[in-house]
Amino acid sequence: MNIVSNLAPRKTINPQNKMKVTVVGAGNVGATCADVLAQKDIVNEVVLVDIKPNFAEGKALDIWQTSPINLYDTRTIGVTNDYEKTAGSEVVVITSGLPRKPGMTRDDLIATNAGIVKSVTENVIKYSPNAKIIVVSNPLDVMTYCAYLTAKVDSSKVFGMAGILDTARYRAFLATEIGCSPKDIQAVLMGGHGDTMVPLPRYTTVAGIPVTELVAKDKLDAIIQRAKVGGGEIVNLLGTSAWYAPGAAAAQMVEAIVRDQKRIYPVCALLNGEYGLKDIYLGVPVILGKNGIEKIIELQLNAEEKALLDASAKAVKEVMEVLDNMKVVA
Repeated sequence: MNIVSNLAPRKTINPQNKMKVTVVGAGNVGATCADVLAQKDIVNEVVLVDIKPNFAEGKALDIWQTSPINLYDTRTIGVTNDYEKTAGSEVVVITSGLPRKPGMTRDDLIATNAGIVKSVTENVIKYSPNAKIIVVSNPLDVMTYCAYLTAKVDSSKVFGMAGILDTARYRAFLATEIGCSPKDIQAVLMGGHGDTMVPLPRYTTVAGIPVTELVAKDKLDAIIQRAKVGGGEIVNLLGTSAWYAPGAAAAQMVEAIVRDQKRIYPVCALLNGEYGLKDIYLGVPVILGKNGIEKIIELQLNAEEKALLDASAKAVKEVMEVLDNMKVVA
């Protein structure tokens, strides 16, 4: 008797090329990233690490128990501060860190989270010296800089996730305004993660159509402003930071690396002369593949766009200098 399955065939992993990805921090963002990665079924194993006893173990077990429902094979494993289990990871996503609490200054947050990111990065490099490191911890730009200083590897292997999230918010708002599928919207966002980010309407298209032909300037300006404070809007609604979109954005970056997709994404990268900027981590479009950042794309910005990028860079550089003066990283 022939049994015909109506289940769609899934992507398979080459058993001769086992691949592991680690997510450090099993909170909302980290667990979401691990869950999205598992369901993509593009690696053999996702290791979830947390400092809280049994927390990562419980999250990983819960995710693994969805595998018979969502039909994937990727194993999720949770560990408490056991970085030996992360050995040989192709990519490591760092989401560890504390949210800013009432009464906590910006400098307090930087000092606290820099200590955490430094410790995590040291352990990551110890067991996975060739890993590509994606930083999600906040303040994003300076924590990526902290991980780079600690890792002491080429900057193409240490970068931050912010632009994909910010661009996703921008595109989602545009899709709502236009009444179209978000799949048809392509956009570029540059600069720091936060109020100084630089959306670029000139590089925003809808199925190839310039967005300025579909959205009036006043409405487009309002959407851009909403994207800039998109994280704050979620905090005001939920009383805590977003996690679904940030986790999915980090997972999308992992996929581009492990599948060597050479996707063009806005990523927080170290600039060494690009855009006239040097020794600064800032959001720019890059080609992302198996080697990490394979190329930084230098757009021809007009005077207004360049002025906005320079202002964003100035704000980011000030925060980076705060970290330098703390001497957290030797």
